[in-house]
Amino acid sequence: MLEYLRNASDKLVAKILMGLLIFSFVGWGVAEWIFSNATREAELVRVGSTIISVQQFGAERSRALTNMPKDQQKQIYTDTVAANEFHKKLLAEIAKETMVENRAADLGFIVTNKRIVREIQSSPEFQEKGAFSEQKFDTHLMNAGFSESDFVADLRGEILRSMVLGSMSESVPVPDFAVRAAYSARYTEREIEYSAVQFADFKTGSPSDDQLREFYAKNPHTVPEYRTVSYVLVSAKMDTPDTYDKGFIDAQKLEDAIISGESMSDAAAKMKAKYVSLPAFPLNKKPADSIMTDTMVSKVFAMDIELESEIIEIPQGFVIVRVDDVKPAHVAEFNSVKQGLVTGWQKEEQKKQAYVYANELLVDMNQGSALKGRKSAIVSRAAGAPIDVLAAVFAQPIGTNAIVPGKDIFYVVGVKKEIAPKIDTSKMASLRRELQNTMKRGVMEDYNSFLIRKYPVDVNTKTFERMFVK
Repeated sequence: MLEYLRNASDKLVAKILMGLLIFSFVGWGVAEWIFSNATREAELVRVGSTIISVQQFGAERSRALTNMPKDQQKQIYTDTVAANEFHKKLLAEIAKETMVENRAADLGFIVTNKRIVREIQSSPEFQEKGAFSEQKFDTHLMNAGFSESDFVADLRGEILRSMVLGSMSESVPVPDFAVRAAYSARYTEREIEYSAVQFADFKTGSPSDDQLREFYAKNPHTVPEYRTVSYVLVSAKMDTPDTYDKGFIDAQKLEDAIISGESMSDAAAKMKAKYVSLPAFPLNKKPADSIMTDTMVSKVFAMDIELESEIIEIPQGFVIVRVDDVKPAHVAEFNSVKQGLVTGWQKEEQKKQAYVYANELLVDMNQGSALKGRKSAIVSRAAGAPIDVLAAVFAQPIGTNAIVPGKDIFYVVGVKKEIAPKIDTSKMASLRRELQNTMKRGVMEDYNSFLIRKYPVDVNTKTFERMFVK
């Protein structure tokens, strides 16, 4: 074909064919340019022996976006975190569906064309006056971004997946003894007594320098690593081919100038690009700068000092980042934190005194004396006493006395007796349904684990991150 066109390039027919080919390739090229110049059939993920291409993922992405409300679409287009989460969830869902369809193929399940026709014609959304409406069907395809063959393939996959997973929707029988045991464990009550020992009830003096140094040696304050970063941004409309190409060329010129020895600020000034120098910041507190997304900050903290990054594509254009300085993590000097240590030392001393007193109460209680300042209560697993006490008393045998730590407090607790619950048939029925659902989820999780082992998922991470992670 190409040889014919070369040999007959002066003929009118050849020129027309050549024009059609050029138009087709330009259209194809623009579409692929939007997906970062990826090869149309590039492998994005392999599920078992099944390959999902970039083109397939792009089509699913477009359909998923089409079916979203406008406000969610806008969030994905403008919010980097939302876009990344959307792409990762979509990839996981496609991989999961492919695993199930692979299992259907291995089990020999098939869906006949006759069944496909019956499913489509009986679908309520394609009905009009009690009969199948071809117009409604065509409108649905157009709105959903489906060709007829795509829709049929999607419906066939959905039916195959229901064949594999249909049994998972059935309730799992739960034995009566298991329901009774769970009911007893959940609704049994206990009679307890307890006394609260507050840290704040104990007084302390002012610490000496030696006492503060000893306290600081046990409770050092680590200053995290800080990095000073600068960057230069070549702004570009990334969804417009001409602007994209010009921006990329300018970014390459800028990169060449930096490599040749020019400072980033001087190179940016010559190219009329934006230069920004950020104050030092730690990994867990990124600066208020739109360029410094979580992904960008991670890149910055993986770079070496006094080195520039490669050209990075972001929604605003092309950026080159440099790590100008690194202040390593270190333990703060004692004198720089001395004033802030006093409160911590005093609280620690109060805690020690409170524990000594709580232990005295416990010893007396174990020897048969009445608990000082005691409160008596009938408690369930969820109510009747402070939550720290509830968690402890249901973890201990009847007759146990113990010290239970809380926030700025110790509780001295005695577990006296257990009170069996009265049977409530409504609660029993609700608990049975809950246990059935729990067991069903367990079966599904086990089956998912089997599918993952049987049909391992291998993502082309480099391609995925380059194209879909910002």
